[in-house]
Amino acid sequence: MSSVLLSAAELNTLMHKEPIVVIDARNPAAYADGHIPGAVNIHDIFTFLATSTPEGLKALNTQFAETFGNSGLSGKETAVIYEDAMNTGFGMSCRGYFLLSYMGYPKIKILHGGYQAWLAESLPITADVVRPEPATFTLSDTGTDFMIGKDEVLAALGNDEIVLLDVRDIDEWIATSSSPYGKDFCPRKGRLPGARWIEWYRLMKPGAVPLFKAPEEILAECDTVGIRKDTPVYLYCFKGARASNTFVALKSAGIENVKLYFGSWNEWSRDPSLPIEEGLPYASI
Repeated sequence: MSSVLLSAAELNTLMHKEPIVVIDARNPAAYADGHIPGAVNIHDIFTFLATSTPEGLKALNTQFAETFGNSGLSGKETAVIYEDAMNTGFGMSCRGYFLLSYMGYPKIKILHGGYQAWLAESLPITADVVRPEPATFTLSDTGTDFMIGKDEVLAALGNDEIVLLDVRDIDEWIATSSSPYGKDFCPRKGRLPGARWIEWYRLMKPGAVPLFKAPEEILAECDTVGIRKDTPVYLYCFKGARASNTFVALKSAGIENVKLYFGSWNEWSRDPSLPIEEGLPYASI
């Protein structure tokens, strides 16, 4: 999994060696201010709210097959996704990685450290907008084994063999807010029953260019909530972005059996028939 993460220097080299589509997941204003030369802007990677119903998954596949195809991804090119920094974009580059993986794209990388890592190396930037040659994006089902929906999560409640890992911010975990979009954006505040908690920031080292912690450090963080290398883990956040960041971190540390509930709290909280825990949790395990 570590090979998924590219340094800025490695990306700069790769761009001159093989067909590549660099995807800037930031908002259009940030992209317009300056971006990696040749990068295309796809902010929908971050903003699209998915559900795990058949209709919801069909809408996701339809929209992103068109979007990625229009960005020039045919399967021959390596897709490299970046955000501003690993700890400020709510995991948007990793969400793009997860989406492409789910859709079966064969070659995907993440710029480790994001745009800030590129700037730290004094590599060139531009405000020029590219017009990529559209391609045919072919859908595959190779990623369906690590994307789960609300039915799989519901079946896992009370199963001591599976760790439901909540990686949202503290105010969401203690049920004072329903989402980063505002405390009342969703109709209910709370947690999945029996969930454990690691705030997503904890898996990254702060610094001028924040990066994921080393594998042994990530494993030590996971150990605090009872996760070992062989533990089945179901991740969730609000809409699958921060959980995608955690997905990449856990995989890079050698935790193999990791699945992501992409609809996350945005979907779960809107179905009143689904159980939640409310109020202040007094223990994370």
